[in-house]
Amino acid sequence: MELRNDSRYALLTPTSMGTRLTPLHGQPVHCSEQFSLVATSAETNVGSASSFLGLPVKVLTTFVKDSPIARLIKDNLAGRHMDYEGKDVEPGGPWGYRHQINIADSGYGSRGPRVHNDRAGEVGRTLNVKDFDLERIFGREGVQIIHLSGLIAALSPDTGTFCLELARAAKRHGTRISFDLNHRASFWDGREDELHDIFTEIASVTDILVGNEEDFQLCLGIQGPESGGKDLASKIEGFKGMIGRARESYPGAAVFATTLREVISTNAHMWGGIVYGEGEFHVAEPREIYVLDRIGGGDGFVGGMLYAILKGWEPEKWLQFGWATGALATSLLTDYAQPADEEQVWSIWEGNARVRR
Repeated sequence: MELRNDSRYALLTPTSMGTRLTPLHGQPVHCSEQFSLVATSAETNVGSASSFLGLPVKVLTTFVKDSPIARLIKDNLAGRHMDYEGKDVEPGGPWGYRHQINIADSGYGSRGPRVHNDRAGEVGRTLNVKDFDLERIFGREGVQIIHLSGLIAALSPDTGTFCLELARAAKRHGTRISFDLNHRASFWDGREDELHDIFTEIASVTDILVGNEEDFQLCLGIQGPESGGKDLASKIEGFKGMIGRARESYPGAAVFATTLREVISTNAHMWGGIVYGEGEFHVAEPREIYVLDRIGGGDGFVGGMLYAILKGWEPEKWLQFGWATGALATSLLTDYAQPADEEQVWSIWEGNARVRR
């Protein structure tokens, strides 16, 4: 895939930053008195593979003015080697704006994780195109790939317009567009027609389209995998058929990707993926990975795939590196992959967990 070579940033993503509150030692929320607090968002989870491996990444977001949580988030982004730009919004008193809180345990063994999102007063809902100079960002600074998420596009009417304008500006300036559909039923409730139109327009100019079977069906109205046999080969062919229908509907996209996951237990998953690129399918058949915390695995997959595309590798390696960064993310407690180097990622793909001295 040809990318701009005059860009300051390899990857840009808009996001609503928040925190994750997690009980220690894999315990449930209602049984716990001790928690860890980390800064997080799905979109910066995607960007972390590139930023930790040395590519320049920028985040567009918004903050609560004078909030200690905003300070924690800014320090976290800086520690992840990410530039950030965003308005400081007046908090508006105790019932005003705040950064969202993702309250989530990791689960353990036969007990699955449980997630509760506290999004009341979420400052990210105020993301507005008027607060950003898109001509400077895409024209003078330059961006190779912008990664958009359906979570942000569906967060509020303002953020939907923001993502649309980002996609339009990116297209004008030759920036490649990545779009992870990320359907959330609670975001779409009562807004189905409005959001379908927004998602359809973004998908129509997208270069890299990512989603699972529910995402393609519920966001874009594309039929999911046809039911067939229960064997793995039949399931993979079903997903290829879904991607084929997506290609017919969105011929401008050059890359399509989906993950394959089967949960054996909380701490053991069968993990695979499919990428279509440069006219061919590439498949990583699911194999077992050990999971410390599953949140962020899908984002890790997308982040690794985008890194491989940015590096100019062939499509087979897009899939392999994405598979491995997704697996890496599930071995960490931060929601995002923090690769030490490319070698660490490739050793995960190769199944080499031997000690390195």
